[in-house]
Amino acid sequence: MTELDESHRAFANFRVLNGDDNQMEREQLFRTTAQLFSYVSDRCDDDQVAQYDEVLCQLAELVEVEARVHVAKLLAPLERAPGTVIVKLANDVIEVARPLLEFSNVLSDDDLIDIITRQTEDHRVAIAGRSMLTERVGDALVDHGETASVVRLVRNPKAEFDRATLEKLVKRATEDAEIAADLRGRSDIDWKSLRGEIDQVAGKVLQTLGNLDRQVDPVAAGKINTVVYNRIRNRAGFNAQEWKVAYNQVKGLADRKQLDDRALARFARFGYGHHAAAAMAVMLQVAPEIVVKWLAGQDYVAVIVALRATGMAPDLFEAIVATLPWRDLPSDADKKMVLSRFDALDRDDAKHIFELWRAHSFRKRAMGEDRQTA
Repeated sequence: MTELDESHRAFANFRVLNGDDNQMEREQLFRTTAQLFSYVSDRCDDDQVAQYDEVLCQLAELVEVEARVHVAKLLAPLERAPGTVIVKLANDVIEVARPLLEFSNVLSDDDLIDIITRQTEDHRVAIAGRSMLTERVGDALVDHGETASVVRLVRNPKAEFDRATLEKLVKRATEDAEIAADLRGRSDIDWKSLRGEIDQVAGKVLQTLGNLDRQVDPVAAGKINTVVYNRIRNRAGFNAQEWKVAYNQVKGLADRKQLDDRALARFARFGYGHHAAAAMAVMLQVAPEIVVKWLAGQDYVAVIVALRATGMAPDLFEAIVATLPWRDLPSDADKKMVLSRFDALDRDDAKHIFELWRAHSFRKRAMGEDRQTA
């Protein structure tokens, strides 16, 4: 019997979920189900992952900490794991959450920021040691963390800091010698330009923090593509590792039924180009390599047709196009052309063209004609 067959068989009898069981049975089933998933995770389709997710979430409510710790350690290194149970265990007591907070790539920046905001300092310390730590997550740690998590953040050579976060760190360093010592040891920071702020931090930093902390609702934000374009103007190009991480995080978001226009707007607002591209693949139900080819070939027409078929609003479309990790950054003329064609294309026509493409019912030449018509 194959591992996949065994995993299907494991779903055959779940009397433990109805209370007709004992504690030992519950914990054994919890461990076994997670172990089976770890064997077949790379071969499961979305429906199978959803089954595992539902069962593991229910069992997590019925078992003791030791079993949850065991399962968290099994799920932490997986590239594809059920999104709901991952977030659930990452918000558990620190013994359970630690391996996921330190190693799971399924947790998105938004997941991590939420945990930083709501959970304990031990949770923040675990997050501060992650091998990939973006500017947004680092900023949240500086805002909410105590000395232990901020020190670990500053000592993490993989942590990224933007100017706003550095100014906050400089301010904290004036009050905490340990943070100051570790901050000075960062060789990747341009201290020459910041030296004046270290000496006169009180006035300057406090004046600027009020502006830096303002938040804008991602759905209500209007022409955000200009902001996005400025943020990513020096970050064009596709990165295979970033794509791999982004795709699995987006799949986890879809597992939790949270992949929607609001999520897309958030990707655009923060310049998460690979996440926006991965979201396209998942929402359109196309193979990820198809979207990668569109980006590599600067295939604006394919993206116009695909996103017009989803009924996306023009403002959001404009922001997403500016955020995507194209081979080359779109020029002003490209952006103007793309938006005008998107506005001119009827949604029903776009759906028809896209479904023809999906079904492979037309030749390459016909595809070109349909695109030209679009």
